[in-house]
Order: sequence, then structure tokens, then C-alpha cells
Amino acid sequence: MSAEQTNDRNRLVAVTLDAASIGHGTLDQEHERQVAIYDLIEENYFGLPGVDAGPYWLKISLLDAKLAFEICSQTGETSVAAHVLSLSPFRSFLKDYFMICENYYAAIRTASVQQIEAIDMGRRALHNEAAELLRERLKGKIECDVDTARRLFTLITALHWKG
Repeated sequence: MSAEQTNDRNRLVAVTLDAASIGHGTLDQEHERQVAIYDLIEENYFGLPGVDAGPYWLKISLLDAKLAFEICSQTGETSVAAHVLSLSPFRSFLKDYFMICENYYAAIRTASVQQIEAIDMGRRALHNEAAELLRERLKGKIECDVDTARRLFTLITALHWKG
């Protein structure tokens, strides 16, 4: 199989959130979730080690305060794999990320350009750390590149954002 065929197969073509376990958010929360999903689908590398069944449809639900990933065929009809991801290792990242974002939005109104850039650099660094942790936690189960892990972490933050 060529590299191009592999890239066409190792990707997400759809992501859905289980409304029963995740629930609906406010209009702003739903907007953030949809933007995160759009960005994730638009550009990603997502595969299963030793499995050549992509492209994939990712269905996300909450199961006992853990994220459950059901990876399905591109039609969503056939389940290919499932993985449950504990969110405990991400709690401090989420807390810090939201705090930095609040500081960033507050700084936009009054801070200098340099201060805003410094806060944004901190936000990006934290986002990168969380994405790397996500890749580590998925290792051997789900393959994704750094950018896809970043987009997945963005979706995780959108699921936890209070608005």
C-alpha cells in the first residue's frame, strides 16, 4: 500500500458525541465542540496499530467519568475497536488551561502586546504538553500525530468548558 493510500485510510472522517452520556451544553459550548470536531476532521492522522480498516468514525461518550472512544468503520455501522481513557491525568492540565485562557481574555483588554504573547506562549506550551500526554496514554492503541493529539485535546477541553 502506498503512503498516500495509508494516509487516506489512517484518518477520521467523522466524530460524534454521545448526547446521552455527554449531554448538551449551552449554545457557546456546543459551538466550541462543533468547531473542535470540524478542525479535527479537517486534518488528522488517526490509525489503529496493526489494523487496516480506516478511514474511521470516532464516537465519543462518557463512561464513569472516563472518555470512551468507539472507533468504527467510516459508515459508523461496524465497531473496529474501543478504548476507555481516564481523564484523571488531564485534570490539572484542564484546570491550568482554563485559567490561562481566562488570563488571556482578560489581558486582551488591558495588557501590552508582549504580555498577551507571553500568556499565549504559555497556553500553547501547556496544550502541547497535554497533547503529548494524550499520545502517551493512547500509545499501542491509537496512533495519531502531534497535530491530531492537539486537536483531540482541544475537543476534550471543549467537553469540559463551562462557558
